[in-house]
Amino acid sequence: MNLRNKLARAIVRALDREIFDVTETGIAFPTLGAHVAGEYFDRVNGGAWQRTPNLIVTEGLAHILNVALGGKAKPAGAYLALFSGAAAPAPNWTAASFAAIASEIVSLTEGYTSPTRPVWTPVDTAGNSIDNMAAVATVTIATAGQLNVTGAALLTNNTKGGTTGALISATKYAAARVFQNADTYDIGYRLSLTV
Repeated sequence: MNLRNKLARAIVRALDREIFDVTETGIAFPTLGAHVAGEYFDRVNGGAWQRTPNLIVTEGLAHILNVALGGKAKPAGAYLALFSGAAAPAPNWTAASFAAIASEIVSLTEGYTSPTRPVWTPVDTAGNSIDNMAAVATVTIATAGQLNVTGAALLTNNTKGGTTGALISATKYAAARVFQNADTYDIGYRLSLTV
C-alpha cells in the first residue's frame, strides 16, 4: 500500500472516530500531522482582492477523500454559491441543508443573473494546493436597490438552491459585500493540504 492510500485511510478513520480539530483556518488531524484548509478570494468591479478563510465541512472532506482516493466517481464539477444569511458555517452543514441554513441567493432579479451557480474551474497542481485564480468565476449582480452578500460556498451541484451533491466548504465574510445593479463580482477559491 502506498503512502497516499495509507494517509487517506488514516484520515477517514480519524473522521469516523471524530479525532480532528476544526480550526479557524481548516481541519487539523493532530495524530497525523495533517491540516486541510481553504480560502475564498473575491473582488467587486475589478477592485482589490479580499481573502477570507473558510470552513471545510465534514461532508466536504469526506467527499474529497472518497473521490481522490476512494471509489466515488468524480462529479461533473464544483460550483460557487453566494448567500445572505447571518449563520456562520458549521462542520455539520451539508448540501441538503446549505440553501436553507445560509439563505442562498437564488433570484435572477435580486441576486445574480446566471441561472445556475457559477462553475469553479481549477488548474491542476503539482504542489499542495489547487485553485481557480487563473479562471475566477464572475457573476453580474441584478438588484432594484442593493444586494448584501454575507458569504460564499463550494458545492458539487450547479442548481441554485439545490440540495443534492456535496457541500465542500463555506465562509461567512467579516463584513457583508454590498452590491448595486450591474456590479460584477469575481470569486476564487483555493484548497490546501499540508502534511
